Amino acid sequence: MHAMVLKKLGAALEWTELADPEPGSGEIRIKVAACGVCRTDLHVVDGELPGPKVPIIPGHEIVGRIDRIGAGVEELSVGERVGVPWLGRTCCQCSYCKQDQENLCDDPLFTGYTRNGGFATATIADARFAFPLGEVGGDAALAPLLCAGLIGWRSLVIAGKGKNLGLFGFGAAAHIVAQVAKWQGRSVFAFTRPGDLATQAFARRLGSTWVGGSDQMPPERLDAAIIFAPVGALVPPALKAVKKGGRVVCAGIHMSDIPGFPYSLLWEERQLVSVANLTRKDGIDFLRLAPEIGIVTETTQYPLIKANQALDDLRAGRFEGAAVLVP
Repeated sequence: MHAMVLKKLGAALEWTELADPEPGSGEIRIKVAACGVCRTDLHVVDGELPGPKVPIIPGHEIVGRIDRIGAGVEELSVGERVGVPWLGRTCCQCSYCKQDQENLCDDPLFTGYTRNGGFATATIADARFAFPLGEVGGDAALAPLLCAGLIGWRSLVIAGKGKNLGLFGFGAAAHIVAQVAKWQGRSVFAFTRPGDLATQAFARRLGSTWVGGSDQMPPERLDAAIIFAPVGALVPPALKAVKKGGRVVCAGIHMSDIPGFPYSLLWEERQLVSVANLTRKDGIDFLRLAPEIGIVTETTQYPLIKANQALDDLRAGRFEGAAVLVP
């Protein structure tokens, strides 16, 4: 197999030939057909997340077909198309796992962070954390659903059922969530970097009710807002934009420091909450609904060997929607 390997934090990924991995008990081997490039991959590569396993193969929006099955795997079969998300394994023993909060597991493994991921031609996955995808949709189009879609879905559920929804940062996750919210009958208010006319046009094309810069106030108060951009400075304006009793959801695994703000922005029972990882139930619920919603992902495809270019383009905001690596 070949993979783009992170051998030193902050360094470029290296094209590497490796021995074909063998699945252990309860595991499957997947021939990778596509792997999305997520902002979390940037945080891993840049060393912004604590305790990564290095060397590591990044990538946690994996779509591929099973080509080998380990002992004890009964519900999946060779040749079946599956998706592998960020949450790669849980202990099933801690208090969180026992209370249906496996996203907060005390001893988890994360795909592309603490276990090898999908920036490769093949990967090993825990069979319990691989979602059957069926045959509808292209591999590259499905890949962003495995994180941008799933984390977006969890964020949307936590944001509540209010009609007016603000999305701060209109990238891979927001462009999926906007489609889900519209399908649910909500009004989407999209906030981009000030002056980013291309992204604002993209948000309008996806049916946003209002589009503006993050330095602007929406024309009406929001019931909730989700912050996808890893920018702590967006928290005060998001709180300012939501109405009394409104909720602001921080959806990223990493965010710059939140600046001080007056208590009046939080008062009147506004809430500020975070989203951590995902559960298998999130995946089952979202992936079951996705075909009904008719989500169309906007993707820019790169050959696997161009993973560093894809990461650089993501960092610089050179494309709309999501980047996807195709071996």
